[in-house]
Amino acid sequence: MPEDQCAERALFGGAIASTFPLRFQDVSDIRQVPDHQEAFVDPARDESLIIEILDLKLDVADNGSATWFLQDLATEQDAEGRTLIEQSGVFEAEGLHFRNMPVVITTAVGQMAISKGRQGREAQNIVRVYLANLRLKEVGTDILITAYEPILINPFSESASTVGAGLAVPAAQSGCMPMAEVFKLAVSSFKVNDWSLFGTATDANNPQLS
Repeated sequence: MPEDQCAERALFGGAIASTFPLRFQDVSDIRQVPDHQEAFVDPARDESLIIEILDLKLDVADNGSATWFLQDLATEQDAEGRTLIEQSGVFEAEGLHFRNMPVVITTAVGQMAISKGRQGREAQNIVRVYLANLRLKEVGTDILITAYEPILINPFSESASTVGAGLAVPAAQSGCMPMAEVFKLAVSSFKVNDWSLFGTATDANNPQLS
């Protein structure tokens, strides 16, 4: 089976871009996600990738910020069985900075049980969640890149009708790029084409702006 075809995807009207497999369909309009989010889903595997723009959390330290956002996400989704699998230290995003301020990144990987939409706890799926926090401090912004990979599909979940209940089929068996690699690619290829998206004045003559 052929490997995933990847392409650079225009986000937020082209102001931001990131590269990931074409099998992920843009569902931002279909699902009526908030304006500060863009969502992509592979319905055949129930995997999803979400890019979100937030105001900078000034009270959250760089070190461990991805873990903080992961825990916040789990609380927001009323997740059970939360487990932190790994977290990174703080590192600078290569080639991504505004004026003289580099963008710093932290990542975290966790596992939790969550339900889709308004389904209750009796329909929770076990998912692995990959989260990166890119901190654009000069423009007062936190970017979150979050990837969801199903591990176990609950038979009562709406996902069961499309991907089947039980253990999720490994990506390799389906000829797909593993979600961990999709996440790494999306983060490493992330770039800003238009910093005015964040309400800033840009200088076209400054090569450090892109």
